[in-house]
Amino acid sequence: MPRPAATEDVFRAVADPTRRAALEILGRRRDVPVTALAEELGVGLPMLSRHLAVLRSAGLVAERRDGRMRRYRIQPEPLRELYDWAAIFREFWPEKIDNLRSYLDRVAKDET
Repeated sequence: MPRPAATEDVFRAVADPTRRAALEILGRRRDVPVTALAEELGVGLPMLSRHLAVLRSAGLVAERRDGRMRRYRIQPEPLRELYDWAAIFREFWPEKIDNLRSYLDRVAKDET
């Protein structure tokens, strides 16, 4: 089965915890002024600008100017690629959990 396509930009964008937190905020609040986003994340505007540039280049956020204010909203479509890629591993975990459960049952039985 071929691996679903997921761009390196999307992986790189979500690899950073600050960028993931920004995506979570934008996912909850939809349209957020950059100053409010910086305050909620606890980062300065220059640092946030660098993170937002990465997110914009991956197509994960869109910027809208409202006078002098910049507002951001999430563009979740590229995250679908990441979700589809990660779905490959869905089958992996139930089997591992079942194996662990069997092992623990055997250990518990041996101790009695």
